[in-house]
Amino acid sequence: MLRKLTEALAIGAIALGLSGGVALADPESKDPIKITLNDWTGELISAHIIGGILQKGGYNVEYAPADMLAQFTGVASGDLHVVIEVWATTAGEALDAAVATGKVENLGESGLQAREDWWYPEYMKEKCPGLPDWKALKDCAEAFSTPETAPKGRYLSGPVTWGGWDEERVQALDLPFEVVRAGTDAAMFAELKSAYERKAPILLWIYVPHWAPIKYKGEFVEFPKYTKECYEDPAWGINKEMKYDCAKPTGPIYKAAWAGMKDKWPKAYAALKAYQMDNATIGALAARVDIDGEKVEDVAADWIAKNEAKWKPWMGM
Repeated sequence: MLRKLTEALAIGAIALGLSGGVALADPESKDPIKITLNDWTGELISAHIIGGILQKGGYNVEYAPADMLAQFTGVASGDLHVVIEVWATTAGEALDAAVATGKVENLGESGLQAREDWWYPEYMKEKCPGLPDWKALKDCAEAFSTPETAPKGRYLSGPVTWGGWDEERVQALDLPFEVVRAGTDAAMFAELKSAYERKAPILLWIYVPHWAPIKYKGEFVEFPKYTKECYEDPAWGINKEMKYDCAKPTGPIYKAAWAGMKDKWPKAYAALKAYQMDNATIGALAARVDIDGEKVEDVAADWIAKNEAKWKPWMGM
């Protein structure tokens, strides 16, 4: 009788583990895995998805707000452990420099593909018919102006921590625009929403994956095609004396981790290597937060609950 009871309890424990209620095995270390949180909605969702998955595997997880570029110092020191979204477009150089120290590892592409550049609503083409060609902005800058910038146009850039070389591009291409930095990601898209509803002039930094170019009809400005030389050699391109006279780069979104992770938490490390997402999914999940008002944690938990068949193999379950 005792043997049957023991067997029943064991079977029940295995079943509970398979359902995601507990881990199949004890984690290699109870020390917390610290995942960075950057300041855009899609990344916050990605971070909580991978964090929630690791918690399902029995790991202790903590989240740490971090700067998109400065975070690699913390990862290199082992004070931070996981960066789930590293955009090659704006943080690629910072990642490469961190990897070169031997203390940070690039875990490969996440499946997300990035584009971020100047974007305008479709209705602005009536006031600036030469768009999307960037040269049209020289003639119709005033159509994008505000009382504070007139007669210059106004370009709403991302938070200063995002970098992006927008001020440098305005100079290099001699564009009659003033660059205004949004305080936060949320503030930038709140301004887009307000302008779009009023059909008011706006030109701003849009990035994908994101819900905005799905919800709103518009286009990216077409600048001279990006090349590496554009960002490194002033002699390249239209302006022979300045860099950044081209479009912003496009490219993959990587995952990165503290180099010691593969030894301290090998199964969690394997899960991070296996983790894959896609633009459409992250865009739709971000819309639930930014438009519908749901909490990041709830949206991430819902995705985890509905996609066990996808993420359990990442954890070896």
